[in-house]
Amino acid sequence: MKLTVIGLGLIGGSMAIDLRKARFTQEITGVDANPENAHEALRLGIIDRIDSLEGAVEKADMVIIAIPVDKVLNTLTTVLDLISDQTTVIDVGSTKKLIAQAVENHPKRRNYVAAHPMSGTENSGPTAALEGLFEGKINIICDQEKCGPQHLAFAEKVFQVLGMDIAYMTSDEQDHSTAFISHLPHAAAFALANAVLDKEDREIIFDLASGGFNSTVRLAKSSPEMWGPIFQQNKQYIVESLDVYIKHLKAFRKSIESDPQEMMALMKNANRIRGILAGDSDSLVKNEKTIVKLYTK
Repeated sequence: MKLTVIGLGLIGGSMAIDLRKARFTQEITGVDANPENAHEALRLGIIDRIDSLEGAVEKADMVIIAIPVDKVLNTLTTVLDLISDQTTVIDVGSTKKLIAQAVENHPKRRNYVAAHPMSGTENSGPTAALEGLFEGKINIICDQEKCGPQHLAFAEKVFQVLGMDIAYMTSDEQDHSTAFISHLPHAAAFALANAVLDKEDREIIFDLASGGFNSTVRLAKSSPEMWGPIFQQNKQYIVESLDVYIKHLKAFRKSIESDPQEMMALMKNANRIRGILAGDSDSLVKNEKTIVKLYTK
C-alpha cells in the first residue's frame, strides 16, 4: 500500500511511524508546507521520500491529511480533485462540520473519511511524533453513511492497526462533544496560563509550581497555529462550553466566599467524574443530554 501523509507533525508523523511498524504500508511519501519539517521527517525515517502535493497523491492508495484545520478546507478539495477513484482520503483534524460541508457535493465525496483520533501531546513538529501514541485511544469517524464502503473499511482498518477503538457520530455531534472534552480544556489552560503570567510576582509562583500546576497548564504549551483555527471553526460549541464552565466557576467562587457546605457539596459532586472515567468503557461522552456509544469493530 502506498501512503501519502500531508502534514508531518505530531499526528501525521505518529500515524506514519506506527503504520510502518505494522507493515501496513510499503512506501510513505511526505508532504509539508515547511521544507525543514519535511527534511526532518525524512532524516528521522518517518517517511521514505518527499514530494509535491500533486506528485504525492497521484499514485497514492491512501492520503492522510494531518494539518491545521483552516488549511484542510482548501487542501482536501484539491486532494479530492487529484486522486483516482480507488484512493481513500482521511482527514484527522479536530473539527469536522465545516470541513465536511466544504466537500459535501464533491464528485469524490465517497472517497473521503472524516476522522478525529483522540490523542496527542502539547508538542508539535516531526520530532514530536511518537510510536504508540494512539494505542488504546478512541478515534471518531463522522458521517460514515456518506463514505464509500471500501473507503470506510480501509480507514477503519488503519485505526484498528493503530490500536484504536472507533466511535461513529455526525460531524455536528463530533464538534459538540469535543468542544467539552478536548477544546474547552485547551481554552481553559491558555486562560489559566495568562492569569498566572499576569501576576506581578509570577516568578515566585513559578518557583513554587509543582506537579498539579504543571499538569493543569501543560496544554497551554500547545501550538497557537493549530489551536487558533480549531477555536474559530468550532466557535459556537466552544463558546457554549465556556459559558457552562464559567457558570460553574462562578458558583464555586460564590461557595468559597459564603457557603462552605455548598463548596464541599460541589467538590464531592465533581469527584463523581472519577468513577465515570474509570468505570464506563462503553461510552465516550456521558452527560444529562448525551450518550455516545462506542462501537469496536
